[in-house]
Amino acid sequence: MSITPLIPVILCGGTGTRLWPLSRASYPKQYWALSGSSEQTLLQQTQQRLKGLRGLSEPLLICHEDHRFIVAEQMRQISVEPSSILLEPIGRNTAPAVALATLQATEQGEDPLLLVLAADHLIRNVEEFLRVIEAGRSYAEEGRLVTFGIVPTSPETGYGYIEAKECLDNKNPHGVEIERFVEKPNKHSAEKFLKDGRFTWNSGMFLFKASAMLSELERLAPEVVSSCRAALEQDVPDLDFLRIEREAFAKCPNIAIDVAVMEKTKLGTVLPLNAGWSDVGSWSALWETGDKDQDGNVLRGRVISEGSKNCYLRSEHRLVVGLGVKDLVVVETDDAVLIANREEAQNVKTIVKQLEVDGSPEAKAHRKIYRPWGNYTSVVEGSRWQVKKIEVKPGASLSLQMHHHRAEHWVVVKGTALVEQDGNKQLIGENQSTYIPLGCKHRLTNPGRMPVELIEVQSGAYLGEDDIVRFEDRYGRIAKMLTN
Repeated sequence: MSITPLIPVILCGGTGTRLWPLSRASYPKQYWALSGSSEQTLLQQTQQRLKGLRGLSEPLLICHEDHRFIVAEQMRQISVEPSSILLEPIGRNTAPAVALATLQATEQGEDPLLLVLAADHLIRNVEEFLRVIEAGRSYAEEGRLVTFGIVPTSPETGYGYIEAKECLDNKNPHGVEIERFVEKPNKHSAEKFLKDGRFTWNSGMFLFKASAMLSELERLAPEVVSSCRAALEQDVPDLDFLRIEREAFAKCPNIAIDVAVMEKTKLGTVLPLNAGWSDVGSWSALWETGDKDQDGNVLRGRVISEGSKNCYLRSEHRLVVGLGVKDLVVVETDDAVLIANREEAQNVKTIVKQLEVDGSPEAKAHRKIYRPWGNYTSVVEGSRWQVKKIEVKPGASLSLQMHHHRAEHWVVVKGTALVEQDGNKQLIGENQSTYIPLGCKHRLTNPGRMPVELIEVQSGAYLGEDDIVRFEDRYGRIAKMLTN
């Protein structure tokens, strides 16, 4: 008997503001390596832990268009070629994302199983995770809409709950019909749920046949399906991506799949999952799930701890020293440092909101910005000048462009760059430089097999990133005023 193909649908949305200053809109938590000693990002771990599932197909990923090259690069790093990367022009919650996935998966008349996963979850017991997913397959094959409820370990008020119609067997998981979904409860209710064997945390993970979910979406949330179908009919291929048409997608209701379908359907089935799950929602959660030293500290990066206890200390650049401190979260990045009591760390989102109100750049972006050709880091700046460190990947190229208000000096410090200026091309090697005058049509390409690194000094009356006129671009950005 043939196995029905199983397509992972990985939802890469969200900004993870409670993990500021590391997680920001320009580079959210799902693209960082946050768990234990693993160097893989949460997104990469989400894909890699699926190895061993029967009928596993290449994943379908859904992300914001601003993160498309981050997603593609992280998949390339683990040698995974997605079946599709759908680009949402705006966020519209999980129901539209699931609708897009079901429409895309059934486009050629096929009817695979879809395993919907968030890109930012941590699973410590992968073997148990796979066992429960496989246990859910038979229910999904029968047309049930399967979700996986996390066996609660505390009276958590920050999660929604799922009530099953009968007690769940955590050791030998089998599917039980869903009675209801419960929004985030108060402390008293959460304590009752913890003692009742019918309640689990709502993980947001689902397994179903594409046709079964699509049928329920059409019945219970027809506006979602019609908007998504219209957006897909007008989609635009963009390199390895599928760009969803903005105007049609903007008409789609902003609604979660739980609210749109799972709370109303009669097809809901829940299986208990007890596999060391965490949604990595705060710094205190990372401390709880992290590998601790003998004093209860989680240490990441260039960190020295002396006499400190029960702390989360993380350095991305500079040396961080914890001396005789207790119950703290300290996170250092290149442009911000967070110091918080561990019990108050989840409130960092209020700080982010204040930064946004103040217009502070630290609210949304890091100094290091990723682009399809590589990345750049803002080093230092003045009123009429700034310095950047630029890294260009092998074979990659900046757009052919021109600036109205600034000139640039490029100094190559690693590798060899091919520089084009007003039609003239020359190779610039290490310790060599070139000057790009204001108004000059120019481009930089890395023709080699190693990354090219250069220092860029900009000077002029206006240094904004919108001072770019593009003439050619291999990444389809002519109509979008993105940097370089």
